[in-house]
Amino acid sequence: MNKTVVFMFSWDWLLQHRMDAILPIQKICDYVAHSMHSEVVVSNETNSSIELQIVSNLSAQQVKDRICSFLRTEYSDFSESKVECEETDSIAATEAKTDSLDDIKHQFDRLFATKSHEIDVSASESWQRTLVKIDNIIGGDEFKSLAHEIVQLAPQLKANGTQKIFMEQRYIFAINDGSGLDNYLQQLVSLINELEIARLHRDVINLKLQARTANEDPRVSLIKQLEHKLSSPHLVCIDISEWMNDVNIVEFKEFMTVLKQMCEDSVLVFRIPFVDKEIMNNIARALNDMLFIRALSFPPYTKEQIGQIATRLLEQYGFSMDKSAWKGFYDRIREEGSDGRFYGEDTVSKVVGELLYYKQLSNARERSNSKVITSNDTEKLCSVEFAEDISGMEMLDKMVGTATIKQRILEIISQIELIKQNPSLGSPCLHMRFVGNPGTGKTTVARIIGKILKEKNILRVGEFYEHSGRDFCGRYIGQTAPKTLSICREAYGSVLFIDEAYSLHRGDDDTKDFGREALDTLIAEMENHRNDFVIIMAGYTDEMNKLLRGNAGLASRMPYTIEFPNFTRQQLYDIFLSMCKNSVPYTEEMLADAKQYFLNLDETFVTAKNFSNARYVRNLYERVCAKAAMRTQLAGEKHVTLTKEDFTRAIADKDFVVNVKKTSKIGFGN
Repeated sequence: MNKTVVFMFSWDWLLQHRMDAILPIQKICDYVAHSMHSEVVVSNETNSSIELQIVSNLSAQQVKDRICSFLRTEYSDFSESKVECEETDSIAATEAKTDSLDDIKHQFDRLFATKSHEIDVSASESWQRTLVKIDNIIGGDEFKSLAHEIVQLAPQLKANGTQKIFMEQRYIFAINDGSGLDNYLQQLVSLINELEIARLHRDVINLKLQARTANEDPRVSLIKQLEHKLSSPHLVCIDISEWMNDVNIVEFKEFMTVLKQMCEDSVLVFRIPFVDKEIMNNIARALNDMLFIRALSFPPYTKEQIGQIATRLLEQYGFSMDKSAWKGFYDRIREEGSDGRFYGEDTVSKVVGELLYYKQLSNARERSNSKVITSNDTEKLCSVEFAEDISGMEMLDKMVGTATIKQRILEIISQIELIKQNPSLGSPCLHMRFVGNPGTGKTTVARIIGKILKEKNILRVGEFYEHSGRDFCGRYIGQTAPKTLSICREAYGSVLFIDEAYSLHRGDDDTKDFGREALDTLIAEMENHRNDFVIIMAGYTDEMNKLLRGNAGLASRMPYTIEFPNFTRQQLYDIFLSMCKNSVPYTEEMLADAKQYFLNLDETFVTAKNFSNARYVRNLYERVCAKAAMRTQLAGEKHVTLTKEDFTRAIADKDFVVNVKKTSKIGFGN
């Protein structure tokens, strides 16, 4: 007698693959038809289970083993825990069991037949389609839980006539710019309407409660705007970020009372930036005095989620990313956030747009129609070029004036390696401080140190993350710590370079500044992850010493110091020469004048605290190139060569002429 076996697959696992071109159950059917056709026959299927008739001597366990082996080759995330096997008479028994476990999952079973944006209206209830869209959002786990909770609650609300109780619940969304706030709000409107809990206008009302001024009460202005817009029940979202620190004052509580009355039949959402959970809960407790509050947190996107967003955006246009291209893409994303301003999905969309534009431009020039983004494509987006074919030490050797710095780095690495080889010495602390004037190579050396430590297997990733000191500070109470933690977590296994770190210290009497909170968080991270990433704080010598004196415990957590002296006149010329050799052709006469110019720079100028060193050289080099380009264009020539004439004209500009010693005639027409 033939045996009937039913395989039931984990809903969570199936949900992860609902956007695949071929769904898992269909793949199994194809496998059975081609590889087991003489032993097993598919007798029935849903999108979460499959019923097989065994027409051979195979046992149910043997069939399961073969199917699991096939799935492991097809899906890296598959394991036997994702499937249950039962001998039964029909698939109906299986469906009954699935319903008893989670009836909502069974209702969605049919939705796997098509991708979420292609579902036929007749295939399911509209709220089911909306819930699939919500589940398909990248991130927003707490919002997804809320959506499922509303679905479960809706029948009770309608049966008992208690929809008004639901509408009295108000929300706090802690979410940053670019993290999909508008989409979340719109999906919430759709779900409430489709479940017939209420009938909200499809357009969301978005308002911001501005900071208080001497001339105008922003509460009055907002109430007037709301009165004008709120002619019927809506979802009303009010950004209260500017008032986060004042939620307990009388004026704000009075404002909440007015809002409660105005929005009696509407859904009310208060928006704040993503903050520490404790701060968000404190705000919720303050509002709970007058309102029934539910607080939801929307953490910033992780690196993996950013990759998922980029993949979806590329797929919309039929493009894909080669595995080797992701490094360049993430480097570009990191550059976008290096100034402390990263706008989530909006920034990712912008970078993907740039990528697609230049990919198609490259295709047009090469007469290609490639739709696979390669490493060459993504590397072109990055402003920083970093050679991969030479070692970190070789890169250091190529730098001008780094003999003493190289020696210090060798000492530091030897010390770290010794500690790692001797566990009895404790866990090595990798953090450093770089002191010196601008343009002395601090950023470049920090990049190279990350590469060297990766090559020495001291760092597991070896990437480079650059931020200025004030990038760690939020605008509101509770925003700084999660912002600082997010930056640190991204840099685990790599180098986190903090330029102008002294800007975090504004003095103990500055109660409105969040630099102290950022430093406290940084110090904790430096201790808790002392051997997993390198924090390098950089800045002027005097200001860095002041920072250390004002923050107990900071100096001991940065045991290594590297000093970057100003470049000598000869070294400045050597830097100029290296720039020339790596770029356009030049004449020897031009180099001779350049050498004379640098050797005659005024002593007080090149030793001044604000002298920009290599940046000064680069500015001059770029000015020479600009003069050469203009001359070449006016002469109708095709190729640019840097000449003595170009250099003379460049140093005659006011940015460079005043810096030469009076005894020199360079730059004055001779």
